[in-house]
Amino acid sequence: MTATDTEIGKTFITAGLAKVAQLAGRNIGISKPISCGGIDDPLFYKQLLSISDSIDEINPIRFKEPLAPYSAKKHEKVKIDIPKIKRHVNSLRKWKDITFVEGLGGVLVPIKKDYFVSDLIKDLNIPCIIIARAGLGTINHTMMTIKILRKAGVKIAGIILNGYKGKELSEKTNARTIEELSGEKVIGKIKADSSFESLIGQIKKQRILEGLL
Repeated sequence: MTATDTEIGKTFITAGLAKVAQLAGRNIGISKPISCGGIDDPLFYKQLLSISDSIDEINPIRFKEPLAPYSAKKHEKVKIDIPKIKRHVNSLRKWKDITFVEGLGGVLVPIKKDYFVSDLIKDLNIPCIIIARAGLGTINHTMMTIKILRKAGVKIAGIILNGYKGKELSEKTNARTIEELSGEKVIGKIKADSSFESLIGQIKKQRILEGLL
């Protein structure tokens, strides 16, 4: 799971997808390999999904400051161990029916010098769902994200547009335009300010997980 920017709803939607998979009887794995800004996201997953995994199992590498990992590691004595992340995710994939892996920020967030989120996704060898805004400006950000992922050799499993308010003309045309320009499928459209229960209902109704389970 990646996004076109920060604060787009990536964690919220990832939790919703994982919950729907749980309700379908799947044994789900959830991973936030790197977090910056505390334990809020892994704690959110643990509580909403009622999983027994510890915070450290969900989130093996953690920074206190809300910065890109490349910047945060200059202030904190935390090693960014890519082989450790790969072992962590691969172990989940071996004994879980489906594993959701959440990135951080966008695909060009730097993890190390000359190593970005897109590189990590490629190294994990997993398909990627892009979370993007529904409204004005999303075509540019989404197309750039698609271009970067393709250059990295990452398979795109679909795009979810989040934050539909029903007020902008762009909301009515963006999905079709993105599909026409990119050839990638918009697999979901989520309303703005959805409760978790509403999110689950939308995911089920739109069959967003169809083909992934």
